[in-house]
Amino acid sequence: MIGNELSNIIIGCAIDVHKQLVPGLPESAHQECLLFENKIKNLSVQKGKPMPIVYKDVKLNHGYRINLLVDNKVVIEIKTVEMFIEVHSAQVLTYLKLSNYKLGLLLNFYVPELKNGIKRIINSA
Repeated sequence: MIGNELSNIIIGCAIDVHKQLVPGLPESAHQECLLFENKIKNLSVQKGKPMPIVYKDVKLNHGYRINLLVDNKVVIEIKTVEMFIEVHSAQVLTYLKLSNYKLGLLLNFYVPELKNGIKRIINSA
């Protein structure tokens, strides 16, 4: 499945989650529901995928965790914030670069309409 098709399915799942949940729930609630919705669509989803930090050519176990990784292609970072700030996009772009994935979706569930809480991030490196 190509990136655009896959991201459209993921965004559709996110819209379903946004419609079902009440505002003010923590990111973890949205993460679990989005995980469920993606699995219903028969997508392969990893939650909290650990990614090591490579420092001076050494892989260190203390790295970071990707909220959701879909079909080993799309990194999803979930937020429940009033608005995105620059560091949110930088975080996703860093995840993409460190893991060599090409596409990331930054999703903010703390908006009246989810279409205003979606940001696509591309790793062009």
